[in-house]
This record gives sequence, structure tokens and C-alpha cells, in this order.
Amino acid sequence: MALSEEKGRHEKREVIRIERESVIPILKPKLLMTLASLIKHSADRVEFLKLCKRIEYTIRAWYHLQFEDMMQLYSLFDPISGAQKLEQQNIPSHEIDVLEQNFLSYLFEVMRKSNFKIANQEEIDVALSGQYLLNLPITVNESKLDKVLLKKYFEAHPQDNLPDFHDKYIIFRRGIGIDRTTDFFIMEKVDMLIARFWSYILRLTRLDKFFSSKAKRRRRKDPKKDDENNLEAEDNQDDVYERIRLENMPLRFGNLLNKNTIQEPTFDRIIVVYRLASSRSKKDRGIFVKHFKNIPMADMEIVLPEKKNPGLTPMDWVKFLGSAAVGLVAVASSIELDTADLRVIGAVLSTVLGYFVKTYFTFQQNLVQYQNLITQSMYDKQLDSGKGTLLHLCDDVIQQEVKEVIISFFILMEQGKANRQELDRWSEELIKEEFGESCNFDVDDAVQKLEKLGIVTKDIIGRYQCVGLKRANEIIGTTTEELILKARQGGCTTPP
Repeated sequence: MALSEEKGRHEKREVIRIERESVIPILKPKLLMTLASLIKHSADRVEFLKLCKRIEYTIRAWYHLQFEDMMQLYSLFDPISGAQKLEQQNIPSHEIDVLEQNFLSYLFEVMRKSNFKIANQEEIDVALSGQYLLNLPITVNESKLDKVLLKKYFEAHPQDNLPDFHDKYIIFRRGIGIDRTTDFFIMEKVDMLIARFWSYILRLTRLDKFFSSKAKRRRRKDPKKDDENNLEAEDNQDDVYERIRLENMPLRFGNLLNKNTIQEPTFDRIIVVYRLASSRSKKDRGIFVKHFKNIPMADMEIVLPEKKNPGLTPMDWVKFLGSAAVGLVAVASSIELDTADLRVIGAVLSTVLGYFVKTYFTFQQNLVQYQNLITQSMYDKQLDSGKGTLLHLCDDVIQQEVKEVIISFFILMEQGKANRQELDRWSEELIKEEFGESCNFDVDDAVQKLEKLGIVTKDIIGRYQCVGLKRANEIIGTTTEELILKARQGGCTTPP
């Protein structure tokens, strides 16, 4: 399980446990300069930086044709201009079906290489189990989304733990951060007090067992399996992030009147892939690829496609109906008395009416806040869409693989020989000690690239060793990029 939720025994502290990711969160220039500074001899530093450039140029060339094929395919399914290109080329419908599945195969592979993961149902349930800034129930209008494209892809490429909505849209996630907001949260605190009051009423009437029975059945787990998950989490060195919500805030005078800071883990990057439903007259072939940044987990609904207009929450309806029932009982009781006081009846009706008005304006405030969040997601949090997102992903793949290869080569250069486990551990320790960052280093992919480059070999007992820096530069040779740079500078255009 990549995401889990747990609460402390002595205090109401909510945390989310997340499997450590493989992405290396270090800028490449900083990585190169830091590693070069650890090399003693200046001549070796020069050779090392030259090798790093040649490794990047070579990896970029390896992926160039694959990325070009993906971009050419996407030009046919671009929601803006793709339909026109398909008409111009007059491609049969069955061939278009094959081409769009080929594009998805390229896209999902690039996502994997750039360390994006498909958010499964369990992760989404945990992420949305709380509230942050968005306090309205948001749902997707599934009738406006295509249900064939992604379903066909996953039938051909089955995967475990897919979300319930995988046939309509897919959410990729990468990176975890923290978002904090400080405010008085006046209306939110009033709602919290009312919610706690109603929870108290439900407990008194024992109706809470009826409402929570289904949730308990869904969330019931085998204790033995939980123990295994906890052990596995420790082995994987999962990262833990705290979620601070008003709902868990203790009822103290200072908490209710002062400013409070709430905190929510964020998905550093989210990419949503979907297609709109086709009309009866024409089939829609456009594939939407939208890229967002810094999305709070509890507010992940803001990136969903084709959202319905939000309405009153179930709690709002409970408040309305409960208040109406209390008001009617109070008025009926007053009327039955021989000495019915119109002022008492008026006070009761005024209170009930005022509560109705308060609930309505709270909903309107939440609706305005929702609209602001949607606007922010479109202008501030949406990085790109379509072709721009794909170009960003292509560069991401290259940067991540270059960093993995360079770190692995540096470790082997410093240590002499290492097996897979040692190389993996030493790489993670280097990243932690020199940069203060943690990641689940992808050593397998790195050594495969190094062996393909011909600058690392593996002996019969599975230990890796690298050639010298000068020899490594000779093996890779002068790259096309270096020749172009020399030509621009007016130097020799032939290899030395």
C-alpha cells in the first residue's frame, strides 16, 4: 500500500504514510558541481564533467526517435488540431484505433520512466478522506467522458490496483510536498461545532452505528495483514506526512478565537488523461493530457475532468432536516399548551429560520471558494496541457536517467567495485549526506544504461566496476552536440 492513514494513541494526530519515490529531487547542475567538488584531482574533475555531458547527449539521442514517434502520434489526437489532420490523411477508423493505442503505450512508458505512478483507488480514498480548502462534494459527470479508449488499453495492458474510474480517466502522481494555510476559519469552526453537536446527537440516539456500518465493512482489515504491511513499510523506509485539520482540533477557547494553521500533504505533480464522450453524429478522437502542480491531496477533486456543479453536502441536509424537526416539535409543544405564548413561538421560528439562512450562506461561501480554487487551478496550478505536457515529460525522462547514471558511475569510481545492493545503498546514502534528500534509488535502470554505454562491466559474481574517466570518454567518443558547439565557436569540426 503506497498510502495509509494512522492516528496516534495519546493525541488526535493524523498522518499519511507514503512509499518513498524513485525521483531524484536534485537539480542536475547542482548535482554535477557537488560530485565534481568531491573529486580530488582537477584533471579528473574536468574529465568527469566532460563525461557527464557526453552521457546526457547520448541518452538524449537514445530517446529522440521514441519521443518523436510519440509527438507525431499525438498530433493526430490533439483536441485542438488533431481532427483536422485525421481528415486530411483520410485514415480508416480501425487504423486510427490502433494508432491511439500506440500513443497510449508510448505515453504510459514515458510516465513510468519519469517516475509518475497511477493513483490507485486506495490512495485516492486516503487522499480524499479529509477536507482542506474545498468544502463541497465534487463529482464527475461521467456521461460526458469516453469509456472506451482507456478501457481498451487496460484490457491489453492489465495492471493491479487500478482506480474505479480507470475506464474514464487516469490520474498520474509524482512527488510529495506540504501546503499550509493560516486563517481564523470562522465559518469552518462554526460548521465544525455544529458537526460535533450532531455527532453527539447521533451517538445518543445510537444512529451513528447505522450510518457508519457500511464504512466499517469497507475498511475492515485482517490484523495479520496489517502487521505485514507495517513491516513492509519499515523495510521500504516510507515517508510520513502529517495532516492537520480543524476537525481534529481540541475544543479550547483559544483555538476557536485565534488564527489556526492547517496543513495538508500535496501531490507535487499530477497529470490527468481522458477523452470526452463522442456525439451521435461524430466520434471525438481528442485525448486530453493536463499537467498540474502542488495539488493538496484532500482537494484533489479540483483537477478532475467535467465536474458537476456542487450542491449541498449531506451534512447540510442533516442540518436542515434536523433543525426543521426540532423547530416543528417546539412549535407543536408550545401550541398544545393552554398558555401558548406567541413570543416563544416567534423566537423558535426565528431561530430555525436564522439557522436555515446561516446554512445557505455557508453553502454560498463554500461555492465562491470552490470557484476561486478552480480558477487558481487553471491559472496558477496548471503547468501545461497537450503537447507542452508531453515535451515536459520527455525532458523529465532524460534528466532523471542522466542523474541516475551519473550517481551510479560516481559511486563505482569512488568505491572500485560494488554489487547491486551495495550500489543502491551507497547511492541513497550519497544523496542523503550531500544533498539532504531521500529517494528510492532505481539502481537497476542505472546499471543497465552504464552497461549499454560500455563504461561499466559486471563480473561473474555480480559485482560492477567502471573503467577510468579518460577511457570512459574515449569509449563514448565525441558527440554530435560537441561538434556543433565547436563549429559555433569557430573551432575544428572534426573529432580530436
